[in-house]
Amino acid sequence: MSECTHDCSSCGLNCPSRESQSLLEKPHEGTRIKKVIAVMSGKGGVGKSLVTALLAVMAQRAGYKTAILDADVTGPSIPKAFGIQEKAMGNDQGILPVESRTGIKMMSVNLLLEEETAPVVWRGPIIAGTVKQFWTDVLWGDVDVMFIDMPPGTGDVPLTVFQSVPVDGVVVVTTPQALVGMIVEKAMNMADMMQIPVKGIVENMSYAVCPDCGKHVDVFGESHADEIAGRFGTQVLAKLPINLKLAAACDAGLIELFEGDWLDGAIQEILR
Repeated sequence: MSECTHDCSSCGLNCPSRESQSLLEKPHEGTRIKKVIAVMSGKGGVGKSLVTALLAVMAQRAGYKTAILDADVTGPSIPKAFGIQEKAMGNDQGILPVESRTGIKMMSVNLLLEEETAPVVWRGPIIAGTVKQFWTDVLWGDVDVMFIDMPPGTGDVPLTVFQSVPVDGVVVVTTPQALVGMIVEKAMNMADMMQIPVKGIVENMSYAVCPDCGKHVDVFGESHADEIAGRFGTQVLAKLPINLKLAAACDAGLIELFEGDWLDGAIQEILR
């Protein structure tokens, strides 16, 4: 056996000293973040960014100093939902987050690009490094709860977030289809592997309400959220309907004006 050089980056052995070595990064000096919640899914298109935005709005309404770190670098949609057009600025100390109309602090790659539709054609390690910089180089200040809008899947960026940021819990977003449920379980298994508690599941596009009779219609079939939650020993935090007003608010950048009590239980569970 070769002698240990204490350089874990060049060693493939799983020795006790490697296991005890933390990869957590400290946020920028002067930043104090009390709680970090990651919002993730196994695949794209399930409404993960919508749920992130809604939870942040509700936390801010409840009097908490709230922030959003948009870790979905190749598909950033948080600034659009909040109607933010200005770009992030910086000073000698670091990057300054942009604030929404109600004071939610946020950082997204789209706040750094000249054109919001410009593609981010970067390889995984560069994207992961950018997300880490959003944590270490942004002057977040005092934050009660930060929501991280994760990219879909279980690749470089989710791994970087879970290893570098002290995530207190995960909210998993799904839709009713069985195929989506199967892939979402991969995300839940990843959180379990990283020893990060799953706060619960939010099922988006769970149903539609008939405007004439008020009946709930299962547009995408029978829900599997309760079944998945039971297998993982967690809970279903909310079931969001297909809502045209909510979709229009996102498109218009007016998400902070939304009305609805669908996530009341979810935000109480997260903030307690």
